[in-house]
Amino acid sequence: MGTVYAKSEDAPTNLPTLPPQEPHAAHPSHKPESKEIFLDGVKARVDKIHVDGLARTKDDIIEDCIRDLFKATDFQDVLLKAHRARLKLDELGCFKNIAVFIDTSKGTGASPDGLEVTFNVTEYKRVTGGVTTQVGNNEGALLVGLRAPNIFGRGERVQVEYSHGSKRTTNFNMAFIKPMRGKYRPIFTTSVFQSNAEWPVSGYKELDRGLLFDFGFHSTSLIKHNIQWEATIRDLGVLSRNTSFEVREQAGLSLKSSLRHIISIDLRDDLIFPSAGSLLQITSEAAGLGGDVGYLKNEFYVQGNYSIAEDFVLQGTLSGGYMRGLTNDMKIGMSDKYYLGGPLSLRGFRMRGVGPHSDGDALGSLAFWSSGLHLFTPLPFRPGRGGFGDLFKTHLFITAGNIGDFKISDQNFLETLAANVRISYGLGIALRLGNMARVEVNYCFPHTFERGDQTHPGIQFGIGVQFT
Repeated sequence: MGTVYAKSEDAPTNLPTLPPQEPHAAHPSHKPESKEIFLDGVKARVDKIHVDGLARTKDDIIEDCIRDLFKATDFQDVLLKAHRARLKLDELGCFKNIAVFIDTSKGTGASPDGLEVTFNVTEYKRVTGGVTTQVGNNEGALLVGLRAPNIFGRGERVQVEYSHGSKRTTNFNMAFIKPMRGKYRPIFTTSVFQSNAEWPVSGYKELDRGLLFDFGFHSTSLIKHNIQWEATIRDLGVLSRNTSFEVREQAGLSLKSSLRHIISIDLRDDLIFPSAGSLLQITSEAAGLGGDVGYLKNEFYVQGNYSIAEDFVLQGTLSGGYMRGLTNDMKIGMSDKYYLGGPLSLRGFRMRGVGPHSDGDALGSLAFWSSGLHLFTPLPFRPGRGGFGDLFKTHLFITAGNIGDFKISDQNFLETLAANVRISYGLGIALRLGNMARVEVNYCFPHTFERGDQTHPGIQFGIGVQFT
């Protein structure tokens, strides 16, 4: 099963011949003219598709990924559909290398405007693994992973991961992932996990053990959905003898069972330093389908990027969230509430430094909003242009936000959101770490804050993927 062949049964069409072009005479002062070539006007069709390099992968799952290529009507359409087919093959998780070659159709039955598309693939070994690093939540982590890809020949894989973070966080996850056939590109994932984290700013530590089912699909090529059900046993403990009473009274075991829907639309041209495009992510969660934790929770994140000049990008962000309890008997724990402040959100404040505190411990709230306006520019005088210097950006920003136990039922809800707004501004340097994360070193100026907030004027260091 090393090669898959597919052939179109449509009747051949004729490709119109183009008039010959006279070559330009060579002359030292002559500069070749630039011409635009419109590929959508070149009639073409796909006669055959070859997939070379298959060993364990089954034919039906491959055919489902490449079938749309036969619907192409011109050369531009062939290129676009070949690119989409390559993305679908890559999403299967079966191949570490995928190369695409397009050539004219030859042999018996070849149409005058026919093409042959060849995918050269290299399958993963039966067992792979390694030690890498990952970045998130303003910390780095060492990740040890083991994966068995393409177990039954249709993209199924089992992966085991263990990570140890720089802030005493540990995570263990064992997952089974199954891609399924269909135009919506569905993927089913089930995982068993354990995570342990400490939050000194809130005075508690938490150990979670749970089970997660995730069903992901695309309603269109740009809109992705994830429907999740999670059941978690959580053990919240006191971190020190100085922990406040409000945190101590929430210590102990709790059981959370929740249903979650995540919708995301990502139109950005780059993950770390986008120059154009936007991102929208909306998360809705309902907890209380069993267990002693019950709430309704909705949050959103919007990012827009605009190129105002060469390598000068203006970025705007807006995020917010609102939650409320289902019943009076079900509690909302500290680990479920919203927090604000820190180098990834409202700069110029300490991590979780905005909002209600008790004896220095951040308690969290039921609602928040946060916004930011950022200007990314090249370094002054452009040192290392075209190379290492392009990894750095000058960063100017202003951020604003608010947090509290707001209620939508209040008559002055909008006025409450706008009251007591915290504002900060500053400038600094942003560094790109490949496609993994962004590092920011900023000098921050807290401008507007409330009594009880924990400010952080001066130099602040942040590392992560999603910033406000």
